[in-house]
Amino acid sequence: MIGIIDYGMGNVRSVQKALEFLGEKAVVTGEISLLNTCDKLILPGVGSFGQGMEELKRRGLADYVKARSENTDILGICLGMQFLLSRSFEDGENEGLDFCKGSVVRFTQGKIPQIGWNQVYGLRSPLFSGIEEGSEFYFVHSYHAETTEEYTVAKCNYYTEYAAAVWDGKHVYGTQFHPEKSGDIGIRLLKNFVSL
Repeated sequence: MIGIIDYGMGNVRSVQKALEFLGEKAVVTGEISLLNTCDKLILPGVGSFGQGMEELKRRGLADYVKARSENTDILGICLGMQFLLSRSFEDGENEGLDFCKGSVVRFTQGKIPQIGWNQVYGLRSPLFSGIEEGSEFYFVHSYHAETTEEYTVAKCNYYTEYAAAVWDGKHVYGTQFHPEKSGDIGIRLLKNFVSL
C-alpha cells in the first residue's frame, strides 16, 4: 500500500486517483499509525513553503518522514519536492527537510507562476526509466529549486535552468512537476516509483 501524506495542504485526491488507475492501493492520511502500514510514501503539496513546513512539524510528520527515509522510498511532488531541500526563501527563510542540499528561490523573470507544460531533460534516475529526453510534464509554481548536479536528476528551463527533479541518492525522490496531471508520461513516472 502507498501512503499519501495528508497535512492539510495538497492535491491528495488527484494523486490517489492516478495510483488507483495503476491498480495500486493508496491511502490518504496524516495518521502515523496508518502510514506505518505503507510500503512507500508520497508527500504532495500545494501552497506556501512556510505554512506547509509548519503543518508538517506540528503534526509530527517532518520527523516522521526523516525517520522513514532510512528504508522507505518517498516521492515529494511540487511543494513536497521543495520540502526536500535545505531551505526556502518563500515566506522569509524557512528550513526544509535537508535531504538535498540547496535552496528554493522565486523566479525573477517571465510570468509568475509558471503554469503549463514544459520539457525536462538530463534524466538520470530510476524514476525516468523508459521516459525520453525532452518529455513534457505539467508545472505550476512560483519558486524553484537551486541545487547541485549531485542531487539534480532532471532539469527544466523557464528563463533560467533549474532542477525539475531531485534524488538524495538513496530513498528520497522529488519532482517539481505534477506527474498526476501529466498524462501518460506522468503515469509512467508514478509506475516507475511504485516499481522501485
